Amino acid sequence: MQNITLPSPHKILQVVHETNAEYTFRVQCDAPVNHGQFFVLSIPKIGEAPISVSARGEGYVEFTIRKVGRLTDGIFGMEKGDTLFMRGPYGNAFPIEDFKGKHLAVIAGGTGLAPVRSMLQYFCEHKEEIASVHLIAGFKDRDCVLFEEDLAKFRDAFHAIYTLDNTSAEGFEKGFVTSYVKEIPFRDFEDYNVVIVGPPAMINFTAKECVNQGVSEEKIWVSFERKMSCSVGKCGHCKINETYVCLEGPVFNYIKAKELLD
Repeated sequence: MQNITLPSPHKILQVVHETNAEYTFRVQCDAPVNHGQFFVLSIPKIGEAPISVSARGEGYVEFTIRKVGRLTDGIFGMEKGDTLFMRGPYGNAFPIEDFKGKHLAVIAGGTGLAPVRSMLQYFCEHKEEIASVHLIAGFKDRDCVLFEEDLAKFRDAFHAIYTLDNTSAEGFEKGFVTSYVKEIPFRDFEDYNVVIVGPPAMINFTAKECVNQGVSEEKIWVSFERKMSCSVGKCGHCKINETYVCLEGPVFNYIKAKELLD
């Protein structure tokens, strides 16, 4: 019988220093991965953590990791050619097939841009499959901005607004992403979906602002990895009421998600 919690070794192909606190690791992997899924990354004798896939390609996946604890401290010390252990992919994904042919609004805060990055890359390369994409991506300040090259491509391909919380910089608006939801012309769309990813408070306030702008709750999709640990529904660490986030998520329709947000 297969051990679903047993990780396997994978070679690190590339390390990109996005910011002082976030690195992107390209890891050799042939497993089929859907947009929005995650893996559990681990270092023997140190620990493990669930991390969303931030990009995928032929023979590899990428993870954009923020340095926040013992495991990530260890991963940040790894280089190209080193071996990282991982298991997965886990979780459900964004309903890409339902998005096709419709308008799509994506609102991301900080590292919340990572879980939607592969989906945005896909529609950037296949613009004929989507009616339009409106992207709002917010960061704390200029030093926290992720995926500079992708942001430039997304600006050319989509209707994009990039924000900094409390500072000004060229190419960025000042303020939180919630202040710019009104810039998305929802009332002009015949059919559309909204994806929101970021910290729980950001998801909560942004979803409510979308509803204030006339968006129906069933058109909103969110993703979060709230307190996930084992990622296979055994430890109960991510359980909220009767919902296991690792099994039923990390992508939820807002009708369900609003009951799970703190």
